[in-house]
Amino acid sequence: MSKWAIALGIIDIIVCVILIFVVLFQHGRSANLSGTIAGGAETFFGKNKGRHLDVLLSKWTTIIAFLFVIITVVLNGLKLAGKI
Repeated sequence: MSKWAIALGIIDIIVCVILIFVVLFQHGRSANLSGTIAGGAETFFGKNKGRHLDVLLSKWTTIIAFLFVIITVVLNGLKLAGKI
């Protein structure tokens, strides 16, 4: 294995773990009755703090997922080319 393949493999694992954590930090979209009772005070007093965090995490999820896919495709391309 080349040192570039090893470095990309390590970066791919790190990006994968970061992606898992970013997805786990997001709130679920299907907050039914419990979400309306508990979330009412948050939106009344906190204005859009919860919504801003969800939008930020959603953007980061998209960016990190795209990076993960690109790195994984490059690693598989190196493997198919016989450079790994």
